[in-house]
Parts: sequence; C-alpha cells; structure tokens
Amino acid sequence: MEKEKPECFGILETVFPLSPDGLRHSPEKCMACGEKTQCLKTAIAGENRVVVEEEKLDRVYQAGRMSFLERWSKKKRLHHRRMKKQSRKES
Repeated sequence: MEKEKPECFGILETVFPLSPDGLRHSPEKCMACGEKTQCLKTAIAGENRVVVEEEKLDRVYQAGRMSFLERWSKKKRLHHRRMKKQSRKES
C-alpha cells in the first residue's frame, strides 16, 4: 500500500516559493518531510519546468553571463515547448 502524500505535494508555490531575493527556497517545514525530494522533483516538472527554466535564464542574463540574443532564443524555444504541450492537451 502506497503512503498517502501530503496535501501540498508537488505544488510549486507552496514547496518551492520565490523568496524576496528572487530565488526559490523550500520552507523549513518542507525540510523535515520525508517526501521532500520527490515532492520538489514533481513541483519543478511538467508545466512548471518552463517557468523555472525561464527564471534561470533571466538571472543569468541579469548577471551579464548571457547576451540578449541568446536569452531571446532560449526563451523562444521554451515558449514553443510550452505551446506544443498545451496543444497536445487540447487534442
């Protein structure tokens, strides 16, 4: 029998919210949970994966480690990936 998962399991903004410094951090209550690793993997997978990747691109660009065109190209690729997944869901 599979162990029942917590109500917050895999909810990105609950288990890995953006903090005031612009980075994502897990709350203290999540650190004690036995499901934290699988929960975080689930939270940043699927639709949320694109969101997290876009945030990373923005931070790299702001730090000056990526050109505008490189960032634009990668964001466009992420956008196409998101649109492709949405069109599959609607089909």
